[in-house]
Amino acid sequence: MTNQLTADESRILSRAARRIIPVMIVLYTISFLDRVNVGFAALTMNADLGFGPEIFGWGVGIFFIGYFIFEVPSNVVIEKLGARLWICRIMITWGLISGAMAFVSTPMSFYVLRFLLGAAEAGFAPGMILYLTYWFPADQRARLYGTYFIAIPLASVIGAPLSSWLLDFDGHLGLQGWQWMFIIEAVPALIMGVAVLWLLPDNPLKAKWLSTDEKATIADCLARDRAATSVDAQHTLWPALKDTRVLLMCLIYFAIVIGLYGISFWLPQMVKAKGFSNIETGWIVAAVYVVAAVAMPLWGRSSDRGQERIWHTALPCLLAASGFAGAAFFDATPLIIVSLGLAAIGTYVSIVPFWAIPPVFLTGTAAAGGIALINSTGNLGGFVGPYLVGWVKEATQSYTSGIFALSASLIVAAVLTFAMRALLARRALASGR
Repeated sequence: MTNQLTADESRILSRAARRIIPVMIVLYTISFLDRVNVGFAALTMNADLGFGPEIFGWGVGIFFIGYFIFEVPSNVVIEKLGARLWICRIMITWGLISGAMAFVSTPMSFYVLRFLLGAAEAGFAPGMILYLTYWFPADQRARLYGTYFIAIPLASVIGAPLSSWLLDFDGHLGLQGWQWMFIIEAVPALIMGVAVLWLLPDNPLKAKWLSTDEKATIADCLARDRAATSVDAQHTLWPALKDTRVLLMCLIYFAIVIGLYGISFWLPQMVKAKGFSNIETGWIVAAVYVVAAVAMPLWGRSSDRGQERIWHTALPCLLAASGFAGAAFFDATPLIIVSLGLAAIGTYVSIVPFWAIPPVFLTGTAAAGGIALINSTGNLGGFVGPYLVGWVKEATQSYTSGIFALSASLIVAAVLTFAMRALLARRALASGR
């Protein structure tokens, strides 16, 4: 059921979006950059420290083990303590650890700091998804997710040329360029971690820039939205964590994330392997993500316009699978770059409508725990994807088989998404909706 809004309600919700979405984009951009900038550091760090592809793949992937362990507890804390204080804690902690990455010297120190970075950041991404449910009805969220999630490609649009440029800082104060990259790119997390205390109210009731009437209007919109939620929706934590729909969403996201981080961490090295310089590599990678940043909000609007989520999730997965397959199949460098670009765009776009699905059947504490479980379990794919590509590269001296595996993962994601459609229809029929 669509939550029909009056002109006044639309105006108030649009005003709220203009106040909080830009802040959320900045926060998530910083988050994703601090998570994946190791992919650019690897262009020189691996040679300096003697890290082979398997060591690098294991190190970038172990981030998601720490992330998985602490994700659900962290998101439940956000529900209980409030977003403002907990996001502040998350950002300051990950900023400090991200900066400490500059002093990695052995594989073990690399593994430990990456694990700690994942533990520190746990709860941030699903916390932001949960935070949007405090402000906006379900039928508007795909558009907002599409706008918010442009932070993911935006991190690479900004970070690719910036990181490549910082790699040339070798020798300043006795540090290598990759060390300067980690230190300088950690600073925004520390600054915004403090700023979030003033920039993000916990919920509409605590927003000083909303009048009493405007707060009441948003509360009424959300109340109608909850009333329109499926009668089969989960509201409490433990039943939600065992819900078949939640578990299937975990599997879909796991398959998507294998491709997402498989390309996020390895794309710079794949491009540079074609003979480009560090700076050229940065600009080529940035160009790919510019297209993804434009496509994501447009795809979210399309999904909201028809209130359709399944095809909007599955089709980009199939596009990404085709892109990965093309990158493994073609020999010509331009075709490989274009194929990798299609893979990145399809993978990134797919997550926009995907995250509009869970709030349809999860509310309250169940939403906090269920969304965190989906995100944390799915993000284990962030361990599998990078490690798989690194292991295959070390064993075969080629990316080809690893890229084919990423393609297969996105096909699985599309198939499981269609299975989700059947499951939701069956549950709706059983509940009489």
